[in-house]
Amino acid sequence: MPMMPMGPVKMCPPIVHPTKCCVQHTFSTTVVPHIHPTHTTVVNHQNIQHKHFFPQTNSMVNSVSNQQFNCGGGRPPMSPYGR
Repeated sequence: MPMMPMGPVKMCPPIVHPTKCCVQHTFSTTVVPHIHPTHTTVVNHQNIQHKHFFPQTNSMVNSVSNQQFNCGGGRPPMSPYGR
């Protein structure tokens, strides 16, 4: 049995999502010397670490289709409701 030609491929218009904006920070160091005669200043520095996590989930979809073919050479069985 020859294969039936398929119809033309249809194309949907594109879906344009909002632009993802990213910010890149740069840092520089400026040294300012302070002179304090006969005075000692103890400077305690606290470093705050911002840790970002990006959890991701996944899902799966199973799609099933089926086809039925009559591969016999005879006629299909007679229906009780007529032809």
